[in-house]
Amino acid sequence: MDTSRAGARERDAADPLAAFADRFDVPGLYMDGNSLGPISQDAERTLDRVREEWRERAIGGWTDGDPPWFEYAEALGDRLAPLVGADSSEVVVANSTTVNIHTLIDTFLEDGTVVVNELDFPTDHYAIRAQLRRRGLDPDEHLVVVESRDGRTIDADDVIDALSEDVDVLFMPSVLYRSGQLFDLERLTSAAHDHGALAGFDLAHSVGVVDHALGEIGVDFAVWCHYKYCNAGPGAPAGLYVAERHFDRRPALPGWWGHEKETQFELRQTYTPAPDAGAYQIGTPPVLAMAPLEGALETIEAAGIEAIRENSLELTEYLISLADERLPECTVGTPREPARRGGHVALEHPDAYGVCHALKERDVVVDFRPPNVIRVCPSPLYTSFEDVYRVVEEFVEVLEEGEYEGIEPKDADVT
Repeated sequence: MDTSRAGARERDAADPLAAFADRFDVPGLYMDGNSLGPISQDAERTLDRVREEWRERAIGGWTDGDPPWFEYAEALGDRLAPLVGADSSEVVVANSTTVNIHTLIDTFLEDGTVVVNELDFPTDHYAIRAQLRRRGLDPDEHLVVVESRDGRTIDADDVIDALSEDVDVLFMPSVLYRSGQLFDLERLTSAAHDHGALAGFDLAHSVGVVDHALGEIGVDFAVWCHYKYCNAGPGAPAGLYVAERHFDRRPALPGWWGHEKETQFELRQTYTPAPDAGAYQIGTPPVLAMAPLEGALETIEAAGIEAIRENSLELTEYLISLADERLPECTVGTPREPARRGGHVALEHPDAYGVCHALKERDVVVDFRPPNVIRVCPSPLYTSFEDVYRVVEEFVEVLEEGEYEGIEPKDADVT
């Protein structure tokens, strides 16, 4: 691979997604889209439109908005369904990721065990342990935590070995948030079903950058956020998927916005759930917070999720090659096989916190995850190959000049 700057420019000239960068306002050399994507013209435009609907129509926006706010969450779910490989009735925008974990685990968990892994994002465990305790079950006994062999990744064989007839739910991430390892969801789903368990996934680090086929591979339910690769803004409402075969399940955390639409405003005291994934909505949707997602999805649709995934793999492969060549002080902690790699690269360094801070001082935005990971995310809609080259150059200078030395976590805030 040509890792020169000229080579990067040649690749940019041939990049079919290069023009999309003009739609985004990106601060500095921004490599943190796996935490928060930047604002785009499309997201800002739909936010402005909904704000004006509020100004001009006030409460009338619920029925006269474009689309009506009353159906906004379902309309956005229709747009999201192709990104996750689902029917439109199986996807809705609702709540937050953690709330969706609570409501779905509470709905699908019986009195058995849940299989997770030790490298999960903590909120997943918080919610699941709480749901076990709510049933009077000891989480230390009913939460099976698959251990990592190397501190970076989880071996799928170990996950499958942890399954038994006592397991109700296998709940795993699609991508590990530290290392960027991408799991084979089809294999894990099949193994869960072979043991009589349901398969649920947290897709927070893959929706918008990895193409999914949840329906085809038989996934039972899933949750995700929209503020990372979907670029829908800080705290954007989350998304969820429930397979159609489970629509007869009654949501464990019902709320008035999950009531069937036809009679919702009859305000009956008896809850009648919507006949699809919309039943898992709880409270009134935050319309202004949802609005940027509409425009952000227009950008993703125009680019195409398959093209986004292909470009993401090329960018991360280029970054790994540069790191191998120019950053001997760092270890690449992300799987190198394309099929096992999500959208970011984990570079490990003993003084990772200080390196992140020093890069931030140079307007290079990456992030730190304890104990030693620098996450670098060349998000494909607004990152060029030359951007990646420049980031590695800044990285080299920080290490050569020792700019990272002596910086402790109390001295700086690295998100």
